[in-house]
Amino acid sequence: MRVRSRRLLTMTPTGYRPLLDAATRVQFFTGKGGMGKTTLACATAVAHARAGRRTLIVSTDPASNLDEVLATPLTETPRPVADVENLLAANIDPEQAAAAYRERLVGPYRGSLPETAIRSMEESLSGACTVEIAAFDSFARLLGDSDATAGFDQVIFDTAPTGHTLRLLALPAAWTDFIDTNTSGTSCLGPLSGLAGQRDQYARAMDALRDPDTTTLVLVSRPESAALAEAERTSLELAGAGIAHQLLALNGILTPAGDGDDATAEAMADGQRRALQALPVGLEDLDHVRVPLLAFAPIGSSALADVLDDRAQSRRGAPAAPAAPGPVIDGAADGGLAALVDELEQVGRGVVMTMGKGGVGKTTVAAAIATELARRGHPVHLTTTDPAAHVARTVADEPPASLRVSRIDPVAETAAHTARVLAEAGADLDADGRALLEEDLRSPCTEEIAVFSAFARTIAEGEHGFVVLDTAPTGHTLLLLDAAQAYHRDVERNSTGVEAAVAQLLPRLRDPDFTRIVLVTLPEATPIHEAARLAEDLRRAGIEPWAAVVNQSLAATGTTDPTLAARADREQRFLAEAHALAERRATLAWQPTEPVGQQLAQLAA
Repeated sequence: MRVRSRRLLTMTPTGYRPLLDAATRVQFFTGKGGMGKTTLACATAVAHARAGRRTLIVSTDPASNLDEVLATPLTETPRPVADVENLLAANIDPEQAAAAYRERLVGPYRGSLPETAIRSMEESLSGACTVEIAAFDSFARLLGDSDATAGFDQVIFDTAPTGHTLRLLALPAAWTDFIDTNTSGTSCLGPLSGLAGQRDQYARAMDALRDPDTTTLVLVSRPESAALAEAERTSLELAGAGIAHQLLALNGILTPAGDGDDATAEAMADGQRRALQALPVGLEDLDHVRVPLLAFAPIGSSALADVLDDRAQSRRGAPAAPAAPGPVIDGAADGGLAALVDELEQVGRGVVMTMGKGGVGKTTVAAAIATELARRGHPVHLTTTDPAAHVARTVADEPPASLRVSRIDPVAETAAHTARVLAEAGADLDADGRALLEEDLRSPCTEEIAVFSAFARTIAEGEHGFVVLDTAPTGHTLLLLDAAQAYHRDVERNSTGVEAAVAQLLPRLRDPDFTRIVLVTLPEATPIHEAARLAEDLRRAGIEPWAAVVNQSLAATGTTDPTLAARADREQRFLAEAHALAERRATLAWQPTEPVGQQLAQLAA
């Protein structure tokens, strides 16, 4: 029988050694969205810098908020962080990286090819796959090129949410194999010479990730069962890729104040204790670091310096609870989730898409809306584009008979797409032609096309009933929407050979009577501001957000615990900011138990 190890490091002056004094040169913070990766990455970077180590922190997240947490405007070029000597930071902007990548591939042909050919090449490099490989290019250069970071003692990467990161890490092997076996000299990303030159750099990047003396993977998780299960899945996948030097950071540990007279604080702490007692087997042997739930906002160098300093926490003392909890800002338009379902029911069909930063509860809100619509007798298809999908688990127990649950599986969709193309386009080809087609379909971009087509077909189902889509974290969602616009331009140029669902996707997304975007957020600075940026991006694409749902509000619980009440008091400004996100709003109180199965009904009641 395997004995459970219990190496949960308590808050002592040396409790954070694995993150600080015993750290490897490279630290790679990853995990499910919303767990506090950026906060811990920034706090670690500030601690290193204040200890005299010249430190670089870089974000590879398409939905990065690194500049907000550090209170410093950032670009792809490292720049000094305000008020922190020895610390530089940079954001790898996927769109800028893609633009530079396109120019590197297309530039050599300017002046030697007709302008129409140049425009065609640029258009072919406008997809989401180009954006992703370009972002990885920038990341690999920093990790794989020793000269790029030669002047730094510590290099910290704040990565994208789990599913995107794992895909990013898989790209070097996929592209190396494709380059090795491709004989045509081209790909959906343009001339392969532009990729072949990066193979050694990609290999060096992966070698650095796998070297335990060079890199530590810091898995950031909340002390909650679902988050820990996701952390275990990530840990095992990364270990399977040879990245085994890992550390688990448990963020947001609550120690209730007083005599246990606050039901919210006691329920939260009890849930955390039960989750940690049932720690997944795959996480048992990792060293653990515990980080407390903070009563203050970890924004700016001064606050970040206190996150990993228990003595500073002690100096702060217990926060004073507000004299009276502030009111939850309801407003005439905030009728709760039930009011949104009432309005949807009157329409009788269409698409509902939940969007927002990772970890804000998109899956929960999508499942609650879908379950309630199905309970009222409507045919509903609940599905997801999120690589780390949890919709099936969220609607566990016995869902209503009219509810169908699925996920857009990239592996299955790619296999089906490949078989369909070979059957249709390859039917009349000779052996050489079919071999070239099969070779082209081995490109990693085939997955992008297959998933995009499945997404378009799913949206089309809204003509005959309700489709509720739980989308991937914001950055991936925006790539899908960008792809929709790029594909739509292709359709306008050449309408032959394109699925009807793909041709009609963008008009459907822009039709407010057909598609309803529900922005899901938390009453905290980063999620609210991310939701505001997403709303602006959607409006630029001609899509108006339909509703905003503020999830897990402590202000709505009436808590009096000093730490929770201080956080609830800070929520008021963010609840007010949520009113600018969309015409309709709903505020959901923090739930003492995870809303799955039958408990979903309470959210829409």
